[in-house]
Amino acid sequence: MREKALQQNLSDDLAIDVCDLVKDFGSKRAVDKVSIQMPRGQVWGFLGPNGSGKTTTIRMICGLLEPTSGYGNCLGLDIQKEADAIKKATGYMTQKFSFWEDMTIRENLAFVARLYQLHPIKQVVDETLKTLGLFDRQHQLAGHLSGGWKQRLALAAVTMHNPALLLLDEPTAGVDPQARRDFWDEIHRLAGSGMTVLVSTHYMDEAERCDRIVYLSHGKIMVQGRVQEIVKEVGLVTFKATGDGARERVEAFRRDDRVDYASYFGAALHISARDRQALQAAIGEFGDGLQWQEIETGLEDAFIALSQMQHMQSNTSGKG
Repeated sequence: MREKALQQNLSDDLAIDVCDLVKDFGSKRAVDKVSIQMPRGQVWGFLGPNGSGKTTTIRMICGLLEPTSGYGNCLGLDIQKEADAIKKATGYMTQKFSFWEDMTIRENLAFVARLYQLHPIKQVVDETLKTLGLFDRQHQLAGHLSGGWKQRLALAAVTMHNPALLLLDEPTAGVDPQARRDFWDEIHRLAGSGMTVLVSTHYMDEAERCDRIVYLSHGKIMVQGRVQEIVKEVGLVTFKATGDGARERVEAFRRDDRVDYASYFGAALHISARDRQALQAAIGEFGDGLQWQEIETGLEDAFIALSQMQHMQSNTSGKG
């Protein structure tokens, strides 16, 4: 009765409203009680290390995979009872290019248009080619395209039916920086037209382009919110060091229990910790001769710290 009452309260203002999603594969739990409430018309980033449960969660949300337990709505439709309707209203772009490499761009799009029963096909394909900047390449074989152009073709194919929700699973992996920038310009254009977008990514600069981000580790949501909220919640103090020998100090700081995270960025050493006094004591011991300044903690620093926390927690629970 309680679950039925909760389901009735799922908001129509939310594109995704799922509660306590669990997915087991045999004895392995891939997703562990994930709850997401995503408003319509926003762009959210889905982050986490490989194997964190991002793809499995996305597939449950769009009706491609049945949850072991949990419930919820996607676009106002029940993720278990109305999975077919969700698929028709959703665009899902996988990480691996999944279109026909021995067909031209136009032939691929025409085939997809027939699958979605879009008419008139020629007009729909022409409009899609022009919108995504593919018209001049329409007769090229998909297999001869670079990674960036394959990505653009895939995005054209999954959005040509004008879905209400776009799910992107690491769509820019292996794509050059300019193509990634162009891709994200297109994502925000689509969001500006009212489309809701959930994108999984490993790139911190892409995460910072999102309205909100959700970070998963070992199948669980560790943190979610706006970028600055998450950085603040992690609570790290970060110092940057420059000067001769900065790179050689990294390992010393990594071995120090007073330092939560240490790495080398460009020509500078970054170290972070939650305890300011302990961090400054470590700097006093190992940082002599370097030029130090406190800086704002970056999203990458925060996420690496979260990953290390989760790793330590997993090791501790495993020993128990």
